[in-house]
Amino acid sequence: MMKLKRFVPALCTALTCLLLLTGCGGDESSADSTKTAAANTGNTLQAVKEKGVLVVASSNDAPFAYLDAKNNNAFSGIDADIITEIAKRLGIAKVEMKHVPFENLLIELNNGTVDMVTDAMYIKPERLSKAYFTNQWYREGEAVVIKKDSAIKTKEDLKDKTIGGQKGMTFLETAQKWQQEGKVKEVKVFNSQAELMMAVNTGKIDACITDGIVAGYTLKQNADLALRILEPYEPESSGVIGAAIRFADKDLLAAVNDELEKMRADGTLKAIYDKYNLPENYRVLDAAAAATPIQK
Repeated sequence: MMKLKRFVPALCTALTCLLLLTGCGGDESSADSTKTAAANTGNTLQAVKEKGVLVVASSNDAPFAYLDAKNNNAFSGIDADIITEIAKRLGIAKVEMKHVPFENLLIELNNGTVDMVTDAMYIKPERLSKAYFTNQWYREGEAVVIKKDSAIKTKEDLKDKTIGGQKGMTFLETAQKWQQEGKVKEVKVFNSQAELMMAVNTGKIDACITDGIVAGYTLKQNADLALRILEPYEPESSGVIGAAIRFADKDLLAAVNDELEKMRADGTLKAIYDKYNLPENYRVLDAAAAATPIQK
């Protein structure tokens, strides 16, 4: 899910920036040993309040949770706005993001070097076996991105095409299922959204499958990018998004959910949806429908 710029040279520049951001975001803080100890005893909420800093893991994923190079690397995005507001209401002054590859996010969480994962992560049974998830933040589905001049008109036109997906993401599984069913010829795997979109833009692949919110954001921000979303198209892999929290941290889970539901009730969550122009069917405004079952 990443920030993309105009034209191929700019896309390459964006990839370079992302590598630099990886270097910055990957540095462990001096308090990592303290965090690990707190994580093992379930005292993360208390430790975070005392320190005044909540550390979250993300794959640096615009428009969800990323470091905005245009704004002094400020923590930005939909997930960033939600967790920053929750932290503020909990009396935690600062939220820091640690850049972690998407496929390693839950590993990093359970290693105790971060407090939460906030990166548009789908709440899925296999993930609920590895961590708690908060109540639902919003819903999302996939989109297929193609070149503006592509002859592809419908999903059926992908039958003899090569498509791409990002490692560790639900949508890659969807693409691989299509290949098994003979609906696409080949699936290529990429490590980041930037690489994925550049591959379509340069013709290395015919299309890619990615987050609908990411696709809309990218094309809105980059009007000169020679890509478009395949329409009409009915998402197959729609799901719900939440933040992941270690099993030991029931107090943190309860506190985050409590503030989240207050935001849902007082209109703050809706205002964040509005800010990022989320489609109506992506919004979760009914508290009764938002609860995530506790799996452990």
